Amino acid sequence: MAALATAEVCDSNAAHLTSGDLRVLQPIFQRYGQCRAFSGPIVTLKVFEDNVLVRALLETRGEGRVLVIDGGGSMRCALVGGNIGQLAQNMGWAGIVVNGCIRDVDEIKDCDIGVRALGAHPMKSNKKGIGEKHVPVYIAGTLIRDGEWLYADSDGILVSKFELSL
Repeated sequence: MAALATAEVCDSNAAHLTSGDLRVLQPIFQRYGQCRAFSGPIVTLKVFEDNVLVRALLETRGEGRVLVIDGGGSMRCALVGGNIGQLAQNMGWAGIVVNGCIRDVDEIKDCDIGVRALGAHPMKSNKKGIGEKHVPVYIAGTLIRDGEWLYADSDGILVSKFELSL
């Protein structure tokens, strides 16, 4: 899939931006992973300082999807590490967006996926398996629903109610 430039998408879709069909996430994320630009249908996950469900979802076939994790913005532990990043790559996920932290940054930078997170933290998360899959999440000033489309590049992250074309 050819990457869409987020700046060009915004310039050519003013009506969709106005209607809310196309939304721009606030610029709070750091870039990790090899892919500077990535896109795909969204799978949502809501957890707090617990990554059992993160791993469980990424163990399924990604088929070019993007996992959007609402980690509550926690800066107290990491929800994604090098092993999970490699798993996501191997299972065919296009990317991961974490409203929280990652760790093993040097390992994740070698993964051929897109990864965005608030920051890095060396401590691992809890392992209780608590959270919700496929629920609406509110991240970076934007409501994001399972099945919507995410487009990310060096300029930012967009969420669309429908797949956009070049």
